[in-house]
Amino acid sequence: MRWLKWIALALVLTVLAGTCVTFRPDRALRVATGVVAHNVCSKSFVSGLDPQTVFSETIKRDGLRRLRRLLGFQIDRTARTVDASVAGLFGSHADYHEGLGCVLRHGREPYILRIDIEALKIPKSPPLLAEIAGPEIVAPSNPALKAALDHAFEEPAEPPFRRTKAVVVVHDGKVITERYAPGIGVDTQLMGFSMTKSVVNALIGAMTQQGLTSPSMPAPIPEWRGDIRREIEVEDLLRMTTGLALDETNSGFDPSSQMVYLYDDMAGFAVNAMPVAERRKRWHYSSATTQLLARVIRDGVGGPEQTLAFAWRELFDPLGMRHVTLEFDGSGTLQGSTYMLASARDWAKFGMLYLNDGMVGGKRILHEDWVDFSAAATLDTDYGAGFWTNRSEHPNAKGRVRLGIPRDAFFASGDLGQRIVIMPTQHLVIVRLGDSVDPTGDIRGLGRLVKEVIAAVTP
Repeated sequence: MRWLKWIALALVLTVLAGTCVTFRPDRALRVATGVVAHNVCSKSFVSGLDPQTVFSETIKRDGLRRLRRLLGFQIDRTARTVDASVAGLFGSHADYHEGLGCVLRHGREPYILRIDIEALKIPKSPPLLAEIAGPEIVAPSNPALKAALDHAFEEPAEPPFRRTKAVVVVHDGKVITERYAPGIGVDTQLMGFSMTKSVVNALIGAMTQQGLTSPSMPAPIPEWRGDIRREIEVEDLLRMTTGLALDETNSGFDPSSQMVYLYDDMAGFAVNAMPVAERRKRWHYSSATTQLLARVIRDGVGGPEQTLAFAWRELFDPLGMRHVTLEFDGSGTLQGSTYMLASARDWAKFGMLYLNDGMVGGKRILHEDWVDFSAAATLDTDYGAGFWTNRSEHPNAKGRVRLGIPRDAFFASGDLGQRIVIMPTQHLVIVRLGDSVDPTGDIRGLGRLVKEVIAAVTP
């Protein structure tokens, strides 16, 4: 009967081989090294943080912890590159370009924007938004605010650690308190991760105000004109209700993760996804749908260089945001799902645009009703259009309200607990940036911070 054992072994090997072909573990490993290479590159060369500290914090996040003994990186400060690998295999390579941040290289030269970044950053006129603070760090004005900051930066005795990097509190248009971790200051550009999706929302809102696009128009994607996907509208991309096979699980096997870390033309990969559900009947978080919006922006304003110029002219300059880096993928499309860096104060200024209903200095930047549209819940979720929202009956929204985050609040949110909380009734914007590996992004800590700040500013 020994032959039965050999047949069984052959069947097992066949199944394993088929599984490897289907799930491509090599791709998941390259996603892991891509995360390391890109994050170490951006946080070292843009943020100015210590590469070894960045690496140590990066490999403790979900999905990378099991590989942490095998993951490694090399940084070349002269060439301004970072390479990462798993035991010397499945390597990823990231290049830094002044003013444009980092881009992963996938075997060929990436498209690098041909534009004078420094000239672009020189405002043609004074910012429309009044300055929110002077050059010095704003200390808390009362003991209650100081206690709120103390609690925001305190660490538990055991992991998961919170690693708060910056907190900025804006009330009635002025910074009333802020604090930064050692080595970080008011000008340090910090990674927003998926808060970048909210910036894409703003760019689409500005284009809508100028008549260049509209949420109700079919997504202008030529590859979809010949099939049912032609019915997908810009709003479906904003709300992640396309029904396309672009679900994000952060496993390394999912299409959204592979799009970000394995492809030069991210949107070019995403447009090939086919429907798995009827549009507007199903919601699933997806970076890929936001990247498709980034291509809509690129095509709508005229190209890669025009995208960057549009962002500075229509968004950053009016808000007085000076310490910002927008990264692009290898095809020259804005990396709209993940990679914008900005100072904590600049992230707060961005939040103020939404606090003020899309108006800055009497000028409408975002289309009328855009803010309420963005904060309105999608289907039965607590996600709006590029923002998460408490204006929902979802259990997560109700849970945040119980923590002390107001019912009308909505927020930009990024991996590892990056948050811009916008609270219209309280005239507050609170920014929290850090590297929390807590699965919730330290939502309890955020809730405590918001609750204590509201109590401190309420007469």
